[in-house]
Amino acid sequence: MKRLLVTGASGFLGSRIVEFYKDKFEIFAPTHAELDITDEKDVLAKFEEWNPDYVIHCAAISAVARCEQEPDMSWKINVEGSIHIAKASAKIHAKCIICSSDQIYFGSTENGPHKETECVLPYNVYGREKLKAEEACLAIDADCVLLRLSWMYDRKTLYKQENSNFMRMLLDKMRTEEVLLYPVHDIRGITDVNEVVENLEKMFTVPGGVYNFGSPNKNNTYDTVYEVFSELGLDTQRLQRNEDAFMNNPRDISMCQQKLNACGIYFSTTKDAMLRNIKEGLSSNDE
Repeated sequence: MKRLLVTGASGFLGSRIVEFYKDKFEIFAPTHAELDITDEKDVLAKFEEWNPDYVIHCAAISAVARCEQEPDMSWKINVEGSIHIAKASAKIHAKCIICSSDQIYFGSTENGPHKETECVLPYNVYGREKLKAEEACLAIDADCVLLRLSWMYDRKTLYKQENSNFMRMLLDKMRTEEVLLYPVHDIRGITDVNEVVENLEKMFTVPGGVYNFGSPNKNNTYDTVYEVFSELGLDTQRLQRNEDAFMNNPRDISMCQQKLNACGIYFSTTKDAMLRNIKEGLSSNDE
């Protein structure tokens, strides 16, 4: 049985990776106490001890606001931590998958869907940290794979202490009479995390480099939800346009999947995945 090491295994994505692959791989899912990614010597020692075949690095400070408020701390984790993971993986010849973000495209002068090859000028600290991590990790190990992930959701909760997410909040509000407010100046992919998890294994054999990794979507969030409601015959009058969010700096961080598709890897569109999840969510009693 091959060995898989997952960092950030207590987080939203990492916990689902561990759960999905637990019967297929021998999994190492260290806590922070067991693996301090900001300590290069500790990372190398643990990697040599565990000797994984594959590494999926999910650990990060992903809260954009927190990165703005604590840039030194987030740099140590998001950049230096990723570099340590890439170095240790290269040393033991493990295939390394590092989670990056579509936030790298926020600030681009080009319209989406964005390609991995375009020049990017990230608008926020988090995006700049992720871009630096990508560049540094590829310089260390050309076989390293960097995945630019989009906004992810799951209509089901894996653990009771989990925070809510896009789909859970939508389904909960749909069971009330509450107005649903969505931005019109924000275009991005919104992805079912289960598709991310299932597609990860396919990335173990692709050439190193940066890949857009999430659902394609060319519409703003309001229009996306409106189309889904219309197709399902739901009350679109409940939907309200949020004209304020991103009004002064409209955001288009939608991603092109051409490079990923060339590897035989595909994601449902944001709209199709939302249709599926809302249908299943409304007909079940998900917890």
